[in-house]
Amino acid sequence: MKKVICIEGMRCGHCTSNVEKALRGISGVSDVKVELEAKTATVEADDSVSDDALRNAVDDLGFEVRQIRQA
Repeated sequence: MKKVICIEGMRCGHCTSNVEKALRGISGVSDVKVELEAKTATVEADDSVSDDALRNAVDDLGFEVRQIRQA
């Protein structure tokens, strides 16, 4: 499955790198692409990865998840 996470609070390449690393650390996530300008992270993962797991990984970094939607 592919999901797009809308994220508020990312300001630089360091922010996007941290978000990418956190999302890649979730078991079942196979690919992550974070776009600073669009304020999104596109995640490819198996069906076992919940929206809550994605949200928590981003929230733990101090960023705000506005929305998670199917891509």
